[in-house]
Amino acid sequence: MSIDYKKLQNGSDVRGIALEGIEGQHVNLTNEAAATIAKSFALWLSEKQNKPVDGLLIAVGRDSRISGPALSQAVMTAMCEMGVSVIDCGMATTPAMFMSLVTPGFEYDGSIMITASHLPFNRNGLKFFVRTGGLDKGDITEILSTCEGLPDGLDAGGGSITKVDFMESYAEHFRNKITSGVGGERPLEGLKIVVDAGNGAGGFFATKVLAPLGADINGSLFLDPDGTFPNHIPNPEDKVAMSFIQKAVIDSKADLGLIFDTDVDRAAAVDSDGSEFNRNRLIALISAIILQQHKGTYIVTDSVTSTGLADFIKEKGGVHLRFKRGYKNVINKGIELNKAGTDCQIMIETSGHAALKENYFLDDGAYLAVKLVIELAKLRKQGKTLGSLIDSLAEPVESAEYRLNISGEDFGAYGAKVVKELTEYSAKQTGWTVADDNYEGIRVYFDRDNGDGWFLLRVSLHDPVIPVNIESDSAGGENIIREKLYAFLKGYDRLDLSAMEK
Repeated sequence: MSIDYKKLQNGSDVRGIALEGIEGQHVNLTNEAAATIAKSFALWLSEKQNKPVDGLLIAVGRDSRISGPALSQAVMTAMCEMGVSVIDCGMATTPAMFMSLVTPGFEYDGSIMITASHLPFNRNGLKFFVRTGGLDKGDITEILSTCEGLPDGLDAGGGSITKVDFMESYAEHFRNKITSGVGGERPLEGLKIVVDAGNGAGGFFATKVLAPLGADINGSLFLDPDGTFPNHIPNPEDKVAMSFIQKAVIDSKADLGLIFDTDVDRAAAVDSDGSEFNRNRLIALISAIILQQHKGTYIVTDSVTSTGLADFIKEKGGVHLRFKRGYKNVINKGIELNKAGTDCQIMIETSGHAALKENYFLDDGAYLAVKLVIELAKLRKQGKTLGSLIDSLAEPVESAEYRLNISGEDFGAYGAKVVKELTEYSAKQTGWTVADDNYEGIRVYFDRDNGDGWFLLRVSLHDPVIPVNIESDSAGGENIIREKLYAFLKGYDRLDLSAMEK
């Protein structure tokens, strides 16, 4: 079977179809393909670190996907045959695989995580880490470009595969952080915290982090790994998934609910009254916590965050920088700011990817959860809840998202044309203000007489889609803004506007 390796790239990850089972979707991430990619990564790492291949230590982990064990074995065997010393971490989380590179006593040269995050059961992929963080898009392009021309004589042998329970050390790290942050040997005694792991790799957080510190985790959901994801999509952004953890909190009278995606690089939470900490509310919550110690710090978010959130961050003493969609874009912008001498403690996307400066700029859902748990334990001593930290957050009265498909070829150029002409049009309209601090697409604010809110229209990087986000601070405002935007967009015959028609 011929593999087009370039088509397996998805931004800074490798992703593909690893199992049959969905009509029209055929396997392109075979065990052989994964093995070839792993070999290319080992060669790339050897060159970057100026270290011979047979001197490398590379860790491999996987989430709960059905195809994970076979892909993981193929990856490990391929690198072992090259002479690499392979560390088999078994079931793991994506952030843990980075932490295996910087944790004393481990400190491997690189790592590979077999995961496709929240995507359907038939998908899988590979994420790669070095000690400075996850690889970027250009690195993945470089690795995949060499897959079809690997040199002969790579399988010299001499490698090894050693099983290591790194997840236990990773969990211990979190237990120590909570203990030092709150005080006492069992600092969570008297707290009830339920976890929904979505049958992914996050069940350890309940059983190995919370319970040993005294928390009551009864009522937690789907902690056992199951790659068929029989209960709900393991995605904190999914409304059905969120409804499960909200119900669990209410039914068990819990103080906090936590929900993770499959590989635990994302998280969201639920307060004791069942209200969710997600999207803008989650960003506001972690911002309020961090700004207690870091007044004046920058907080980088993606482009779709609300006006109310920007006002909240300013009120709490922070500086909000609304950047581009894409968690790597958000994280890299924060790293760039810090390198330039501007303190940026938080980089967080509305999807739940949250990276903190204090934690290697790593988007780690479990680390985010630790920060929330520590704050909850402190607030309990004052008779307060986590929700009290964001009481002043003004939330939009109405909000909506529309995804407009683009037909035909070269969707990027067509989308750019829409953005350009909409920008010119918006500048001429009364009551419309084009944002001057926008980094992608076009963001337009409307005064009270014209919808009392804003829209953001941008072009997807990977798909022939124009996403549109609209928010309004007045009842009926979203409809007003949508109709104004629709009136302009209906002149573009390659746009499917059916989602905006009401």
